[in-house]
Amino acid sequence: MRDDPHEALPAVSDDRSPDLRVGAFQGVRAARRNELAEDYVELIAELIHMQGEARPVDIAASLGVKVPTVSKTLDRLSREGLITRAKYRSVFLTEEGRALAKECRRRHEIVLRFLISLGLDPETAERDAEGIEHHVSERTLALFSAFANRS
Repeated sequence: MRDDPHEALPAVSDDRSPDLRVGAFQGVRAARRNELAEDYVELIAELIHMQGEARPVDIAASLGVKVPTVSKTLDRLSREGLITRAKYRSVFLTEEGRALAKECRRRHEIVLRFLISLGLDPETAERDAEGIEHHVSERTLALFSAFANRS
């Protein structure tokens, strides 16, 4: 650990071109923008499956946020064509929203199986998979799946 937080980090040998690194940073930023929408549609799908409906109050309770925060995000998801809703009513996924939720679930399951196959306990694997699933490429997912299927 460094004593002086302003001390320069040691140089890291990096053979990647600056363009490749810029592309990687842009990819991470894009994934972060989509992460919230993906979490919401995945949760909405789970609530509908478990309870028959997804109400803003249930979404808020599941995410540990306030209903007005959920309402603001639901407005955005509605504009993006992922959900339909009426004020004070349940939330429903559009066909596009259902497809996104299904894809998110698939990605989550692959990452989860991979982490567990590495020996990680299921609770930690579940938490970690929740973040990784949004940032991993299809190529990496395929490798994760192949590895998990060997175990």
